[in-house]
Amino acid sequence: MSKDFAGLTAVVTGAGSGIGLEVVKGLHAQGATVFGFDLKAGEMAGFATFIECDIANPDSVKNAFANFASQSKTLDILINNAGIGAIGTVEQATEEEWHRVFNVNVFGTGRMSAAAMPYLKASKSAAIVNTCSLVATAGVPNRAVYGASKGAIYALPLAMAVDGLADGVRVNCVNPGTADTPWIKNLLSKAADPDKEYVALKARQPIGRLVSPVEVASAILYLANPTQASTTGTALAVDGGVQGLRVPR
Repeated sequence: MSKDFAGLTAVVTGAGSGIGLEVVKGLHAQGATVFGFDLKAGEMAGFATFIECDIANPDSVKNAFANFASQSKTLDILINNAGIGAIGTVEQATEEEWHRVFNVNVFGTGRMSAAAMPYLKASKSAAIVNTCSLVATAGVPNRAVYGASKGAIYALPLAMAVDGLADGVRVNCVNPGTADTPWIKNLLSKAADPDKEYVALKARQPIGRLVSPVEVASAILYLANPTQASTTGTALAVDGGVQGLRVPR
């Protein structure tokens, strides 16, 4: 395996499971020193140094970076992967839900990026990659609040990318389709007919299956890789063809 990230330091949020864990494993395998910011360590032991962080809490983010600074003087890569979901229409959404989802998915990503920026500006291989979603660019039933939050995450890398040009900070995002993650498994467990719902989720994607966390992580690593120095302000779809393909019924 290549060691494209050798000598570089990365922070990954939501690193204990799912897509974040696969990103941590990939970065570690390719030579990076990795710090995993999450509420719990999950399964990152052996691949990343765990730092407890709730990105919804400004003080928690501040304390997490203070902890990070005590262990590392440099930061080259930030992967903003942590996020939460929400189900329902705009009529069903509560004020609390709007605030909760945006505080994590949008404000949390902004907090992490702002805290990391002084380090990234000093790096010659600075890159931020945000985990966005298919729902930022396509209408999916019962995803009003979640879709709106991911729409912001779709726009944010563009703004950050243009602001980062002067200091060489690249910013991109990935747009996964429905991925086979713990969050999806938890969602299915609450369905009236989990098996039927699982079949429907697979059928929604032209490739006929869910996207794997490894596939999304591979796209994130591509965008973070210092060899992709000309790639910034880009959204990379990893959605099984949902956005671009039209398959006959």
